[in-house]
Amino acid sequence: MTGSVDKTSQIWGRVPPRNKNFTGRDEVLNDIREKVNQSATAVMPHALHGWGGVGKTQVAVEFAHRYRSEYELVWWIPADQHLLVPSALAGLAPLLGLPEATVTGIEEAAGSVVDALCRGVPYRRWLLIFDNADRPEELNELIPRGPGHVLITSRNHRWDTVVDTIAIDVFGREESVQFLRRRLCGALDEHDADRLAEAVGDLPLALEQAAAQAENGLSVEEFLRLLRERTAQLLSEGKPTEYPLSLTATWSIAVQRLGEASPAAVELLRHCALLGAEPIPRDLFIRTHSGLESAVGGLLGDPIQLSRAIGELARYALARLDPARRTIEMHRLVQALIRDAMPEAERERGRHTVHLLMASSVSQKPDLKSTWQRYAELVPHVEPSQMAESEHPEVRRLGVDIVRYLYVSGDPKSARVFVELFLEAWRTTAAPDDPLVPVARRLRGIILRGLGDYELARAYNRETLDMLAALPDPDQDEVLQLTNSIGADLRAHGDFQAALEQDEDLLGRHLDRYGERDQRTLRVMNNLALDYGLTGDFSASRKLLIEVYRLKTAAESEVWPASRLMSWNGLARASRLCGHYVEAVDLGRDAAAWGTDELGPDHPAVLLNAKDLAIALRQVGETEEARELAARVNAQYLALFGPGHPDTLCARMALANILRTLGRAEQAYELCSDAYQHYAKTYVEDHPFIQGSAANVALLRRVMGDAEGARAMNATALERLEARLGRDHLYALAVLLNLASDHAALGRFASAIELERDALARLERILGALHPMTLACAANLSVDLEHGDPPDEGSALFQQTMRQYEETLGTAHPDAVVAQKRRHLDFDFDPPPI
Repeated sequence: MTGSVDKTSQIWGRVPPRNKNFTGRDEVLNDIREKVNQSATAVMPHALHGWGGVGKTQVAVEFAHRYRSEYELVWWIPADQHLLVPSALAGLAPLLGLPEATVTGIEEAAGSVVDALCRGVPYRRWLLIFDNADRPEELNELIPRGPGHVLITSRNHRWDTVVDTIAIDVFGREESVQFLRRRLCGALDEHDADRLAEAVGDLPLALEQAAAQAENGLSVEEFLRLLRERTAQLLSEGKPTEYPLSLTATWSIAVQRLGEASPAAVELLRHCALLGAEPIPRDLFIRTHSGLESAVGGLLGDPIQLSRAIGELARYALARLDPARRTIEMHRLVQALIRDAMPEAERERGRHTVHLLMASSVSQKPDLKSTWQRYAELVPHVEPSQMAESEHPEVRRLGVDIVRYLYVSGDPKSARVFVELFLEAWRTTAAPDDPLVPVARRLRGIILRGLGDYELARAYNRETLDMLAALPDPDQDEVLQLTNSIGADLRAHGDFQAALEQDEDLLGRHLDRYGERDQRTLRVMNNLALDYGLTGDFSASRKLLIEVYRLKTAAESEVWPASRLMSWNGLARASRLCGHYVEAVDLGRDAAAWGTDELGPDHPAVLLNAKDLAIALRQVGETEEARELAARVNAQYLALFGPGHPDTLCARMALANILRTLGRAEQAYELCSDAYQHYAKTYVEDHPFIQGSAANVALLRRVMGDAEGARAMNATALERLEARLGRDHLYALAVLLNLASDHAALGRFASAIELERDALARLERILGALHPMTLACAANLSVDLEHGDPPDEGSALFQQTMRQYEETLGTAHPDAVVAQKRRHLDFDFDPPPI
């Protein structure tokens, strides 16, 4: 349910159904209501705190239903997985009149929702319920403080340092008796209900299980006898004291009775207890595996027995079924109790079984989007099942695939957590020649680089390559893939020529080994196109990317969506750099629509495309659209990766350049200076991107009236770029032309003309006479030549340049308009991906 208009509340969304057996708790509900209503302005959130099984969630559900008429908006947020909370919040965006997550991305939409609730716009009377929120450090910033109310259910006592807490205790005896009699439709008299309530300590979850046993035909006397016997047994076995004894004993009776009805269901229950508390896919128990030794194997492949066993779990109140989602869900406390009761050897066998079931439940690699739903269902069960401890090769392969799924689906932060979890576990258990260790290490290097840890990734990948080289018979496929990844490390280090030379060699080796249609070959071709762009050969980059895109499109079913999108966007970028601005916009728009549909608006590949599209829009004069798009992308990157991530810096620089074009120099300077400072911390000292960002700052200094400060800064940047890349590199030539404009602004026309003549000769040789950068250089030179000798040389060059603008971009293009006004054109830096 995504929310609906209702007589009693305008928005009512995702709140669980009211429990028809809810009993008592009037004092608690009144206490909650009184506390949340203490202030008419910003109200402190309140956490309902108590041990597992005490009924915190049921109290919150009842509160929402009982007082819904007092709120304009009521929204329920499952918070046991903190990574999913932004998505739940983002679902409110369109209902608050805000852009949907499909437009802005989940993080930005969630942030907008929190901001709107804090301001009380458009609703002041709202209630948000965060259920099972056991990680205050992860969720506190997502909880709005405003005129509405927030309830949090949690077992984590640390909430008391963050919000006001309300203790939820066990039932009072009268409530327990009332609950049991209502639950059993009056079939239990008050005396027997009192005896049961006393025996289970008035714990709501234990009472529910006791009622389930009574429904299944267990008499009160038999229940109490079993409870006494089990209590003595459990005490003698030293059960952990973190759980109420009443629940432990009641659970023991429930499992005993389940075993009498269906031994297979007990086996299923125990295996479910070894997984996570998140919904368990029912299909996990459909496929069999040759390595299974557990009794649960008898249920696999037998849909009748499996359905019967699953039904028994629900009948004995040991699990909750969701037929629509085809999932099984157990209370985390019941899972813990069941695990604790299993002998260690049995737990180990059970874990091995669930690991094999997880591995056999995925038949395809995670590169294809069609597999992502299944991988997403498995992720919450990796840590609880201790999957990283498995030494089975199929299970380890699943671990690697889960890491890759997280990365290719756009969640590099989680991918890093999991790959490091696996590698740490394998450090002591994997054989020296285990083929999956270098694969996982290569993935970790890619993830580190994707998160902006360039130098750490570079050192780590070199270490992995040395490790492979030390093996007596290294996997040559893995060596080639790792070497290809190291090409990105070279680019990140600023070694553009070395990356080009390595990738040209790699392409030949890949073609010989795999052919041109293999995905590994296509990755090398894509990277080589990046190398061409970074070394200034835009035409070669575009030509190669046309071929890559053609091959990837022909093999669409085998190409993961982000890979196709990156090549598509790379082609749009190469077209822009070649001066084909309209073509770049058309390609960028098509890629943006396709990528958003396939991957969602906040996938890193989609954001990269949006950033490049904003740059292309500026180049065709659609500056306001470019600004809106660049501002949104900058905010999304900031929310996803933080201020110092290289992709955030690229987006910030693109936005700054667009703002400067719109005449907002001071705002652009603030963004540009911030990005420059972060570039200096992110890259090695002499990296070309640092000098490029410095040149952008210098350009803005001149625009704001400090021509001398700009000149000094550009002179330093040019010197460093020439030392690293040579004067023929286009980064150096762009800075050289800005330096010439600095001299012109200072009245030093002879120096400006000398620099511009040098640049023009180089640009005509490198890019051709009709490239926009060449034309801009010629236009600037024609302006400054009016101060030279003879002055008519400038007029002739101007007339020639305007004819060339008419032949290429058209006289209405922004560059041609500036040239026609006899003003200098500026050259800014938009950092490309590496």
